[in-house]
Parts: sequence; structure tokens; C-alpha cells
Amino acid sequence: MAKLIVNNYEELAARLGEKLGESEWLAVDQERVNLFADATLDHQWIHVDQERAKVESPYKSTIAHGYLTLSLLPHMWQEIIEVHNLKMMVNYGMDKMRFGKPVLTGSRIRLVANLDSIENLRGICKAGIKFQIEIEGERKPALEGIATFLYYFE
Repeated sequence: MAKLIVNNYEELAARLGEKLGESEWLAVDQERVNLFADATLDHQWIHVDQERAKVESPYKSTIAHGYLTLSLLPHMWQEIIEVHNLKMMVNYGMDKMRFGKPVLTGSRIRLVANLDSIENLRGICKAGIKFQIEIEGERKPALEGIATFLYYFE
């Protein structure tokens, strides 16, 4: 699917209720999980100890941190949309966020995004993006919710 190009509020607002796109599949390997553990100081064994996870984890594998999965959303979002004529963009909030299924290390994930809501707040575009982070080959998403972004168009 081609990247969506948006030049102004009106072009984005015209897509209310629509699927905006989906990102490429992204591998979540053990190195990425370990680097996230180092960055966040969260070295829980279920994420970083492959041998122990094979024996003691109900998944028989290490799993990605839920917040690692969430942290990949901005990267995947940029694969879906390119916004022009922008002074800045602000991450405003997350609503109704749920972790549905763990991401086993070695899995691939992608973002699917829909425009759930949009408002013009005195020249600031407040966009609610309903998202799902899917796991390749799984029916249930790893993560879903609504991400709210503020777009300051020129």
C-alpha cells in the first residue's frame, strides 16, 4: 500500500472513518528486546533470558516488552503517512489501549491505522488514530487503542 500524503487539515479530515494504511512488517528479534531492556532497565527474565523462557515461560520463548511494541508505533506510523506543510507534531495521548497478545521474540509486527476522529482546535489539528499492532500469522492483535496527535499546519 502506498504511503498516504496529507498537505492540510481538510485532506486529512476527508478521510474520517477510513483506513489510512498499514506499515511494513517489522521483525522483533532478541537484540531489539535486549536493547529495549537496557534502555528501560527492565530485565525481567521473560524478556531477556532465552534459556529460562524455553523452560518456564508458558510461551516457550522470550517475549517483547509491551511498551517496546508500543514504542515502535511512531516508526510504523511514519511508514503509513507523510504530512506536509507542518510546523510540528505532538504526541498528545493514548486512549483505550489494550495489550491483547504477547509478541514472541522472532515475530513480525505491523501497524494498521484508521482515522477515528478529527477536530480543528483554533488551527491545530487534533487527530485520533485508531490503531492495531498485528502479529504476523495471528488473529488477535498485540496492541490496540487510539493514539491522539496534534498537527500544527503552517
